[in-house]
Amino acid sequence: MNKKHLTLLVALAFGTSLDATASGYRFGSQSVSAQGTAEANGAEAADASTIFANPAGLSRLDGRQIMGGITAVVPHSTFQDGGSTRFTGTSTGGKTSQDSYAPGVVAGPSLYYSQKIDGQWTAGVGVFVPYGTKLDYDNNWSGRYSLTNIKLESVNINPSVAFKLSEQHSFGFGIDIEYMKASLGQAVDVPGSIAAAKVAGAGAALVGQIMALGGNPAALATAGDAHAGVDGKDWGYGFNVGYLYSPDANTRFGIAYRSSIKHELKGGAVWDFSTVTSDAVVNKVLQGASHHANSASRVDVSTPETLSINAFHQFDPKWAGMADVTWTRNSRLQDINIQFVGAGVGDLVIRQQWKNTVRVALGANYQLNDTTVLRAGIAHDDAPIQGDTLRHAALPDADRLQLSFGANWKLTPASSLDLAYSWLHFNDASGNYTNNCNPTMTTCTGNGETTRGTWKTRMQLIGLAYNYKF
Repeated sequence: MNKKHLTLLVALAFGTSLDATASGYRFGSQSVSAQGTAEANGAEAADASTIFANPAGLSRLDGRQIMGGITAVVPHSTFQDGGSTRFTGTSTGGKTSQDSYAPGVVAGPSLYYSQKIDGQWTAGVGVFVPYGTKLDYDNNWSGRYSLTNIKLESVNINPSVAFKLSEQHSFGFGIDIEYMKASLGQAVDVPGSIAAAKVAGAGAALVGQIMALGGNPAALATAGDAHAGVDGKDWGYGFNVGYLYSPDANTRFGIAYRSSIKHELKGGAVWDFSTVTSDAVVNKVLQGASHHANSASRVDVSTPETLSINAFHQFDPKWAGMADVTWTRNSRLQDINIQFVGAGVGDLVIRQQWKNTVRVALGANYQLNDTTVLRAGIAHDDAPIQGDTLRHAALPDADRLQLSFGANWKLTPASSLDLAYSWLHFNDASGNYTNNCNPTMTTCTGNGETTRGTWKTRMQLIGLAYNYKF
């Protein structure tokens, strides 16, 4: 079986509700100082977080510096059903609206350290959260056959080094050591399968099998959903490089590339039919008929690479301007194949077929006084999703606009605080996604559901970081 690529999950990836400032699956805020300018400051190289934005910027830092920060993501997301159906064409039923499936607050930490070695070499290391999510829809919501819950945890350890060739040219290189741990769940459409069996003339055989084992076939009329859960974890490795050109003391241009990282997420799949009815025999027969059994699971993962071009200019002692354009190669992410190893069943296939995206950001700094720098920025980011029929409940992403404000407050000559606030507005995201595999098929795994509806998302980000030079 050919390995398929997934950008982050053991199954469905993470949703818009916690996708901070970058489209797709990336948690977009790895630096509080960068957040203050809407991530437009890739060529500024003001502190050790330049390790993430452009490692060549390390060459501009003196002595030893440490930066520890945390960004709180405060989402508000809603879903309104637009006629979701089972594979049989009937309504899925359940709750037609959702307004609390995203957690109230989620925090992403970051830590950076840099040390100047000599006049040409500077080294450092960054630890940050590249991806992360937690969504928990109601177990009886109308889209439960596509997703009920998902959680992703990740961390990237990024040792880096920079070489200053001259006053105009600097180069940087880093190694990415990335850990991922993910889990997800979805309902299994047992009622729809029973109805389909009756239409196909297999109902009598099902009743006969239940009776032969001493069960009560009348329990079939009360059957509810089963539940499936999948998890996996893995370490992956990649690299990032950067270049910084300074034609004069007030101007810098940068280019940075962060590679794709391949993961082989391995874990287990659990199929729980124990609460489908009150009759254990009926539940056992229904699980056998479904061909679902607990097994190992696997998803081959490749995160998308990014290429950023940025600029910084100090106009006068008070004002500085900056810009960033980041291209993300999401087009490598086509169908997602979840493999149930050794179970003798086909993969769960999620159609994705993403497009490449571009994020554009503009920002500015204003030196208010000797101790305070004010920041602001605006950014627009495209979603990688190509249309309503490819918008899945796990990632109801949409184009978004970001407004950011920030400040750096010098506490002492050696220490300072960074503060940042961002407001994100997402376009309304309509979905009309159909799973092409249904429970009557044996060559693949799926509920065959169609999830129709509209997601609306607004988001706030609040960041705080401490910097120390020694």
